Amino acid sequence: MNEMYRGTLRVSENGKYLMEGDRPFFWLGDTAWLMLQKLSLDEIRTYFRNRAEKGFNIILTTLVHKMPAPGDGSGIRDVTDPAYWRFVDSVLELSREMGLYLGLLPAWGSFVKSGILNMENIETYAGFLGRRWRGRENIVWVLGGDVRGDAGFDVFCREAEILKSFDPGRLMAFHPFGRTSSSLWFQEREWLDIDLFQSGHRRYDQSRLGQWDDNKNTEEFFGEDNWRYVLRDHAYPTKKPTLDGEPSYEGIPQGLHDPHEPYWEEWDARRYAYWSVFAGAAGHTYGHNAVMQFHASPEKPGAYGVRETWREALHAPGSSQLGHLKGLMESVDFMNGVPRDGLLLSGQRERYHRVSVFAGEDYIFCYDYSGDGFELDLGEYSHMAMDAWWMDPRNGTLSYFDTLRGQERRFFRPTARKSGANDWVLVLKKAP
Repeated sequence: MNEMYRGTLRVSENGKYLMEGDRPFFWLGDTAWLMLQKLSLDEIRTYFRNRAEKGFNIILTTLVHKMPAPGDGSGIRDVTDPAYWRFVDSVLELSREMGLYLGLLPAWGSFVKSGILNMENIETYAGFLGRRWRGRENIVWVLGGDVRGDAGFDVFCREAEILKSFDPGRLMAFHPFGRTSSSLWFQEREWLDIDLFQSGHRRYDQSRLGQWDDNKNTEEFFGEDNWRYVLRDHAYPTKKPTLDGEPSYEGIPQGLHDPHEPYWEEWDARRYAYWSVFAGAAGHTYGHNAVMQFHASPEKPGAYGVRETWREALHAPGSSQLGHLKGLMESVDFMNGVPRDGLLLSGQRERYHRVSVFAGEDYIFCYDYSGDGFELDLGEYSHMAMDAWWMDPRNGTLSYFDTLRGQERRFFRPTARKSGANDWVLVLKKAP
């Protein structure tokens, strides 16, 4: 289970990562959008413990996701009842006991887009939230909620200013519309501490589906290459930590809308994580279709072709595997590491054959999704002995195979698996 908090959560000096007190903080988040409005406190305790023991340290959830209709059977709590806010107080205390941060969305983005939250009433609502939880150490404010920043730019900015006035040091992010980043609208705003992008749920060939969540024609479509968002965000003059706030969820149809399409699997969840983190992201956010909506009954249909209940989905393999990436990054000085595609003597490849390279002064990590093999330029590391392992990202197992001494270049190829994706991580570290 996670340790208790080790200090204030803040941005690192280089502007690209996060710190918790004087120690690096690798964001490993889970999306639990409807948790506060659908689960009991006991159910939340179960969910929190499951996630904390797997290494998750921040849970993204919405204070007001939708309003219940009388007799609709949705199980959505009435947020106009003072008892609801006392319940949230209890959840905040429970998360504190388990060492978890909550990434709190004040309201889902549709409330601003539709005008329900507007310049006339945002002062009252944001002021209520700011006063209620002033000084709470385990909150990160996440504005937006699957919405474009220009769908309510002035409202979002005013909301941020009010919340910041109560806790100027509290970190703040913005969860954007699919296949966009908060940087597109708010990069130069002082209130935005962390860039989130939503790489989304579409394949390379699903740029336009004729659905409500199509992007503007003028916006770049990166497909599954979520690492491109990291490079774009880090190219701005103002550097801010950036990470994927919503990649393709495990157990959701590719493209989101049609359950006849293939579903995203555990290896897809791994790929999005390693690709973005090895490009310099400050962490990663996981999601599962059944968990994000807390689908409870196999007899009742859920959204987006959900196939299992949230209790079953708690044990989906992807949720257990991303903690191995967190552990790997925390084993080195990752805050001073950089993406190093230039070390690939065999050249960089496209799409699923990409080899992601992240390196520091005394380590090199390479994620080879397809297991093709690659050649590395080791010249600048040839003065030190480097131990070499293949890490299985499914279980975190490190399998030692050599200690490199004085080598200028080396070809590496992982062993082939018999089923599933053949993704592996090459781990090179300075020998003791």
